[in-house]
Amino acid sequence: MELAYIPSPSRGVLYLGPIPLRGYAFCIILGVFVAVWYGNKRWIARGGRSGTVADIAVWAVPFGLVGGRLYHVITDYQLYFSEGRDWVDAFKIWEGGLGIWGAIALGAVGAWIGCRRRGIPLPAYADAIAPGIALAQAIGRWGNWFNQELYGRETDLPWALHITSTADGRVPGYYHPTFLYESLWCIGVAVLVIWADRRFNLGHGRAFALYVASYCAGRFWIEYMRVDDAHHILGLRLNNWTALLVLLLAVVYIVLSARKRPGREAVVEPGASDEEADGAEKADEEAETAKSDVAEDEAGSATKKT
Repeated sequence: MELAYIPSPSRGVLYLGPIPLRGYAFCIILGVFVAVWYGNKRWIARGGRSGTVADIAVWAVPFGLVGGRLYHVITDYQLYFSEGRDWVDAFKIWEGGLGIWGAIALGAVGAWIGCRRRGIPLPAYADAIAPGIALAQAIGRWGNWFNQELYGRETDLPWALHITSTADGRVPGYYHPTFLYESLWCIGVAVLVIWADRRFNLGHGRAFALYVASYCAGRFWIEYMRVDDAHHILGLRLNNWTALLVLLLAVVYIVLSARKRPGREAVVEPGASDEEADGAEKADEEAETAKSDVAEDEAGSATKKT
């Protein structure tokens, strides 16, 4: 009986003439687009201006990419700086290798710079984009499928991932599709944050903290299944310990923040409500003017008839 499985792509890059179109990069770009688009919708619903999320993302995204790559290179330095390796490969981000921990940490620095320039509280911005980030991760994980990387242990389950090319010396075969597990988990995280935000009126960074905590909970067991080379501490992979630590910090933040500043921010972007009020007032004035013009036209028509 032939084993059912998820096939791997025959290649992770297509060429449009001399221009390479890499599946990994496409997934990252699509994920960023979705995060900004959905974050903008949530920001407007919270009382902010349209376009603010994209303006701040101009700072956050480059910082996040650099942070994600730095975390990967530092924690997997043996892939680039050990004997027989070429350190130049550390800059080849298109070949895969972004650590979410570094991406979020340094991306937050970029977002803080963008928020500070516009006088916006970072926690409010983080709450607005939290579900979008989870969705971006769900999409971005498919880049690992294109690169045939970050899979789990061997399995004969019907949804096993058929790996045909390995860069780590392992035999091609059928493995747990941990990229798919994490992608589905991230979609669940986004749904959870959206629901909890509406149900409990989360604010002051608590929606973002919930995203962080719930993602870390899933990342722990998914990381435990992976078989790619990694540093271990007391029998656990480094990323397992990172997930545990960040999970605890996120939970502590939620508890302390709820006690200190319950509810949600009344104003997330200074001047946005005034601008909206001015727009409504202008619309009312235009409507009144239109009514007056119609009345004058009708009066003129009646005069001509008499």
